[in-house]
Amino acid sequence: MNYLSINQIKEIIPHRHPFLLLDYIEDYEPGQYAVGYKCVTFREDFFAGHFPAEPVMPGVLTVEALAQTGAVAILSLEENRGKTAYFGGINKCKFKGKIVPGDKVRLETRIIKRKGPVGVGEAAASVEGRTVVSAELTFMIG
Repeated sequence: MNYLSINQIKEIIPHRHPFLLLDYIEDYEPGQYAVGYKCVTFREDFFAGHFPAEPVMPGVLTVEALAQTGAVAILSLEENRGKTAYFGGINKCKFKGKIVPGDKVRLETRIIKRKGPVGVGEAAASVEGRTVVSAELTFMIG
């Protein structure tokens, strides 16, 4: 397994607090896949307004966390070091459950297609083995 700490992740992707949505990478293979985790706490900035009476992690931030996981996989390739992965599209996205304070979210993105600077990843977020979000993410390396 190839583990990455938060500081090692920051060497690969440009995101920073409060928008860095990964805590660590459990395993990855450059250009192939990455498996990361987000440990959700009640102190997350977004819970102040989403929703104060029933805190739920916004679905779009879960998709962003999946994209950041995929970015670790694709930007860890030597030819992509120092570059940025941008969204090119989000397809087949399904929200099947909610993420709340205390959840440890498993984020997995597998790169299934690449042609030049464009690629596609299959992504899934899960909590305790239950899929909460799945999507097909298109990225462009810039």
